[in-house]
Amino acid sequence: MEQKRWRAAVVTLSDKGYAGEREDKSGPLICDMLRQAGYEVVETMILPDEIGEIKECLCKLCDEIRVDIVFTTGGTGLSPRDCAPEATLAVAARNVPGIAEAMRLASLQITPRAMLSRGVSVIRNETLIINLPGSPKAARENLEAVLPSLDHGLAILKGRAGECGHESDETK
Repeated sequence: MEQKRWRAAVVTLSDKGYAGEREDKSGPLICDMLRQAGYEVVETMILPDEIGEIKECLCKLCDEIRVDIVFTTGGTGLSPRDCAPEATLAVAARNVPGIAEAMRLASLQITPRAMLSRGVSVIRNETLIINLPGSPKAARENLEAVLPSLDHGLAILKGRAGECGHESDETK
């Protein structure tokens, strides 16, 4: 049986990108990486660093469009305008801290500044949401660190796999 491709959304969070003052390089990079890994990117957008707009977007992607996974890029730093983690946590049902921890650990091997990232990973309904940094270099490093495990995580979330990698009873 052929595995269904995971449906993904990529949301760039940037005041300057939204205003057309800066080219979004992270969003397209993430989309390319996802497509190469077999994901179907069904939604892309650029939003300003406004917590209300971000929350509304995440809810729509999870509840109405029902994508399997959402990647945000940007808004994870220490700037007063960086609010990706707060918006993401506000819409979350469950936390998945290991993903964000793995990304920070991988980045710490490259730069001590990785500890300044506040990105989170959560579940809303049957959608996984992952905050990536806004820098193309950091976004690539973070996504490379977790992408190999996401297929299994999504399969568990969707009931297509058991916790230890075996098929669940429902999928046999």
